[in-house]
Amino acid sequence: MAGVSGCIKYSMFIFNFLFWLCGILILGAAIWVRVNKDGQEILNSGDSVTSSYVSVNILIAVGSVIMILGFLGCCGAMRESRCMLLLFFIGLLLILLLQVAAGVLGATFKSESERLLNETLYENIKLLSGADKEAEAFQKALIKFQKEFKCCGLVNGAADWGNNFQENYKSCECSSSSDACVMYEGKQVYEQSCISFIREVVAKHFLIVIGVAFGLVVIEILGLVFSMVLYCQIGSK
Repeated sequence: MAGVSGCIKYSMFIFNFLFWLCGILILGAAIWVRVNKDGQEILNSGDSVTSSYVSVNILIAVGSVIMILGFLGCCGAMRESRCMLLLFFIGLLLILLLQVAAGVLGATFKSESERLLNETLYENIKLLSGADKEAEAFQKALIKFQKEFKCCGLVNGAADWGNNFQENYKSCECSSSSDACVMYEGKQVYEQSCISFIREVVAKHFLIVIGVAFGLVVIEILGLVFSMVLYCQIGSK
């Protein structure tokens, strides 16, 4: 009868131990944001508190699933439990299938998501020229973003600020010697809009995102292969 390969067994354990640690970190950070006073302030500072809580709850669920899978993989490898290894295999396979489905849906509904993004942006432009509490909160957030990333306005540049430009132009100011500057209402401001900056950053890092996604798929496939090989070896003992 064939024995269980020590190399595969301990590789499986190390892989899942790291997987389990990642789950703990994600879960711990999400729970801290959810219950801690400072974390509550972070959530409540957003434009949509409900969507912020939904995001945190999703992270809690993701961290919990990763922890459970890591635990099953570790214990299944060390105790040579076929049941645990099979549960690990099924869970990881479901995650892989969900990733593939998300990728397909993302490609299918790309044009629709771009349309929704544009509609959201044009709705937010109205907030820049508004004067209510919701508008003021959004303006403060954009002012910080403009200072940090040297852009102005959302879509149409400084014109997006409307009548509020003179009160908030300082975050848009730039050096008169810079080619990135334009004159608007007597002030030198950044020509590039913030959404244009974001799109440039996304385009530059798109290959990195694809590489990370591909790397995750490869790691998951290796986990599936190791778990099934170990499962078969235990069964043939």
